[in-house]
Amino acid sequence: MTPHLFDSHLHTPLCNHAVGHPREYAQAALDRGLAGVTFTDHIPMPEWFDAPWRMRRDQLGEYVQMVREAQQEFGGRLEVRLGLEADFHPGTERYVAEILAEYPWDYVIGSVHYIGAWGFDNPEFVSEYERRDLGALYRHYYALIEGAARSNLFDSIGHLDLPKKFGHLDQGGMSALHALDVIAMQGLSLDFNTAGWRKPVREAYPAPDLVRAAAARGIPFVLGSDAHAPAEVGYHFADAVKQIHDVGGTVVTYAGRERVGG
Repeated sequence: MTPHLFDSHLHTPLCNHAVGHPREYAQAALDRGLAGVTFTDHIPMPEWFDAPWRMRRDQLGEYVQMVREAQQEFGGRLEVRLGLEADFHPGTERYVAEILAEYPWDYVIGSVHYIGAWGFDNPEFVSEYERRDLGALYRHYYALIEGAARSNLFDSIGHLDLPKKFGHLDQGGMSALHALDVIAMQGLSLDFNTAGWRKPVREAYPAPDLVRAAAARGIPFVLGSDAHAPAEVGYHFADAVKQIHDVGGTVVTYAGRERVGG
């Protein structure tokens, strides 16, 4: 593994769908030859939003403490940074801003997991795709991505083409390209999320054509495994780096909400 690489998309058991203490993720990163990790567990949200799949607000301090303990334990051996995967859901921006003001985060991913009330990436609700027009779905989704990019809340956009997770591919592509224009204009990065290679679509987020389009617009990439278990840390990073470099893209990290490298 290239020794300067970070895995900047990692979860913890506090999200209720991951296993392993942060120290186990950190040890896995060290064993795989990474330079560092950034924990980005799912941000607390209002009680009515997606409660089973994220930490509660009263657990935020516990999350920060767990990451701080890993920082101390691995000091001098592995850099450990503190981040969040934050949701963009229209109407909750003020709540998210309050959370982001509570601690000195290193990196904040902005992700869209819901179209209206539908958690479209949840396997429990995959049958809903049969009732949707894919063209309209992707147009709606990328309009939300543009909203996330314009919100000034985030450092990067998470798993850009997430609705393809179960194999429902975007047949048009123009909405995605327009979203990339907005992401570039706002000076954001993209989460190059290798978890897609573990999902039914068997393709990283973003897809190769979107990686090329993003690189052409000068949008850098932040590597992330989206690990929900220590064994997933650094997943397929060599393939990710090759795909990015083959199209002239750059890999960056974040510290103190500032871009590093690239």
